[in-house]
Amino acid sequence: MRSDEVKKGWHRAPHRSLLRATGLKDEDFDKPFIGVANSFIEIIPGHFFLNKYAEIVKDEIRKNGCVPFEFNTIGVDDGIAMGHDGMLYSLPSREIIANSIETVMNAHKLDALICIPNCDKITPGMVMGALRVNVPTIFVTGGPMRAGHLPDGTPIDLATVFEGVGKFEKGEIDEEKLYQLECLACPGGGSCSGMFTANSMNTLIEAMGIALKGNGTILALTPEREELLRKAARRICEIAKDEKLTQEYKIKNIINEKAIHNAFVVDMAMGGSSNTVLHMMAIAKEADVDFDLHKLNEIARHTSHIAKISPSLQTVHMEDIHRAGGMSAVMKEISRRSDTILYLDNPVIEGGTVADRIKDAEVKDPSVIHPIENPYSEVGGLAILFGNLAEEGCVIKTAGITGSRKFRGKAVCFDSQQEAIEGITSGKVKEGDVVVIRYEGPKGGPGMQEMLAPTSLIMGMGLGDKVALITDGRFSGATRGLSIGHVSPEAAEGGMIGLLKDGDIIEIDVDNFSINVDLPQEEIEKRKKEFKPIKKEVPGKWLKQYRMLVTNASNGAVLKAE
Repeated sequence: MRSDEVKKGWHRAPHRSLLRATGLKDEDFDKPFIGVANSFIEIIPGHFFLNKYAEIVKDEIRKNGCVPFEFNTIGVDDGIAMGHDGMLYSLPSREIIANSIETVMNAHKLDALICIPNCDKITPGMVMGALRVNVPTIFVTGGPMRAGHLPDGTPIDLATVFEGVGKFEKGEIDEEKLYQLECLACPGGGSCSGMFTANSMNTLIEAMGIALKGNGTILALTPEREELLRKAARRICEIAKDEKLTQEYKIKNIINEKAIHNAFVVDMAMGGSSNTVLHMMAIAKEADVDFDLHKLNEIARHTSHIAKISPSLQTVHMEDIHRAGGMSAVMKEISRRSDTILYLDNPVIEGGTVADRIKDAEVKDPSVIHPIENPYSEVGGLAILFGNLAEEGCVIKTAGITGSRKFRGKAVCFDSQQEAIEGITSGKVKEGDVVVIRYEGPKGGPGMQEMLAPTSLIMGMGLGDKVALITDGRFSGATRGLSIGHVSPEAAEGGMIGLLKDGDIIEIDVDNFSINVDLPQEEIEKRKKEFKPIKKEVPGKWLKQYRMLVTNASNGAVLKAE
């Protein structure tokens, strides 16, 4: 066992002495040591109950002949951090989480790992850290939140509240109605109920095979979720106690090029958050998988969009996907389009293959998970656009487009999200404009703020299908409309988005995967020579360190290690 390095032999007597202080007995030194990485934090609705989840996991680990050691990571709630400089810390927190997993697991030579994340960057951060350690790992997330409901039964969620702010600004609803939305949209614990970033990532780790069947859709704080926790704990012990299984189920043997491909197929089929591209590119790098962004458009061409979930369809939430058959039903239905669309031979953590996992799945509600013969779209719900405005690519959630998939308009440029919010609310943005929000990329922000506030204002003010928005920042999974993010290179590194001026004509063609500014090349070269990027003052030393080391979004916004 890997942990023998800290617990076996006469020269490890001091180590055992310290471990005895934590309550270990003689018999425990022959058992596998299991890390239980918990992201419990009281301020995040998806996490405030995870301390109780960890107790369930540890209890089951002990019952199955292993020794659990719980440790914690940090977490940032994007919804609470949004709209002020706290959001600068959101994406950088992913790197702290990954580093903390690597640090604790390698410093103490633990044999295997259970990760308990739930929201936003926390899930991908834990995946990245686990890949660096490369021991058998099972993810069991906190589970999705139930949808909220208005008194008349209309389902609502967090996106409804953000868009309600825009409607209030426009005078369409009063303060009492906004207060009602605020109180009813998030009825209890869990990751926000739509296909926002948290639930997108929690379904993708199930698709990749490192989480058990049902992980992405079983609701939080239910008996079914508790049984999933216990099942994950039993399985990690089964693996850790068997040397052959320990080698077979190292996380890099499961998260390989096939698993990355499968995750993106599922993402396309369900119209997941555009943030998944950022996180999956980072995960691919940690898994030593060379994944070209151009491949995503090829996957999109061959993947039908068969499930629409809020914010793309506000009447459907994760609980509806679970009732309709869950992720396995989605994957089985996708596989009906082609024998090669998914790698069904890839392993999954419970044993067997993807094919074994989904063979008995069935779609129980075709109005929620559409049959392959009647998709929402013949192409997937995400696209990567390229052109002189994004030479290294940018991302659009096509599933959330509310108007035309082609757009031509005049640029209205803002050098920060706050400047954009002020400009939108004051009426600076008109029908037919292309809103440009720059210096919000990984380096320029720094930290790549989410743009849910400006996009929600645009939707709430009735401009959702009448304007486009592009940014080198990113979007919340709750974003709708013609919203294009992750523009790379970003403004802070001299990208074309930083050279734009008010009135420049921008052309977007989603179906041809293109985004360009209509300028002569000589004018572009002239602007490049005159360009000096803005460097913002930022709070705190960590953000300054992050700015020095971070790569752009097309590289997953990972930190340079060399």
